[in-house]
Amino acid sequence: MGKNGLDGNRLTKAAVKGDWQEVKRLLVEEKVNPNAVNQYQRTALQVMMMGSTMVAEELLKNGANPNIQDRWGFTPAHDVARSGFLDTMKVLTKYNADVNIKDDMGCIPIHLAAQEGYLDLVQFLTPRSNILVKNSSGQTPLDMARAADRTEVVAWLEQSHATEVQTPH
Repeated sequence: MGKNGLDGNRLTKAAVKGDWQEVKRLLVEEKVNPNAVNQYQRTALQVMMMGSTMVAEELLKNGANPNIQDRWGFTPAHDVARSGFLDTMKVLTKYNADVNIKDDMGCIPIHLAAQEGYLDLVQFLTPRSNILVKNSSGQTPLDMARAADRTEVVAWLEQSHATEVQTPH
């Protein structure tokens, strides 16, 4: 494994643990490429402890790509939306994460937040997302929230976007 692979392993290992100080040291003192990949071809931003906003901020301000996709088409924003970390999503969008990139199933991050029932994330993502976009199964974020019985998310989407969201009768 070359220097980049070793650097990627060290950086992703620190990011997984949420070790902000080690991430910063590697990026600033050792000048490790923030987009270096580990042995699994994943960057630190892709594997970081999702609730660690300081790690996300450090990686992004040092040039980590917020829109990198894994083999399933997931971006860090998809992972954060699926796991429910609003503060981390705010950091990602501050550094130009595109919340309208589709994964391999045609879902954008708001689809995943709606399906998981993360109302705060749905509320944050709605003005930044195309909420009428359908995934490859033909489902909008509202459809996914309904299917997963996420009543708060369904009610909020129906209420706040009654003019945009079609409700079946």
